[in-house]
Amino acid sequence: MLVALTVAVSVAALALAAWCGFAALRDQPTKDWHFIGMAVVSALALVQLVVGITQLARGEKPDQGSVIFVSYLIGALLAVPMAGFLSLAERTRWGSTTVAAGAVVLAVLEVRLHDIWGG
Repeated sequence: MLVALTVAVSVAALALAAWCGFAALRDQPTKDWHFIGMAVVSALALVQLVVGITQLARGEKPDQGSVIFVSYLIGALLAVPMAGFLSLAERTRWGSTTVAAGAVVLAVLEVRLHDIWGG
């Protein structure tokens, strides 16, 4: 697995978490700019999914199993978009808090993906 891509997704997710957490502290719901940030983070997670599946197709194997690895890749891809959909239902500061929590979950999933691959 590409370490640089994992770090990029983690840093972007933590930046999104800080941004949405700051909005929640200011008692603001998620705004259009937050959704653009969520799209960027989700695009990075999609690139990671494609790279991970490509490496599996080339014959490279994660240390802890391919099924677990692909499951974590899919979970990482869905963490931020699902939090974004939940924030649409809750148009208060708690929507921003939900996105911040989803982004932190993504960062934790990235650490776990690195461990599963054998980092």
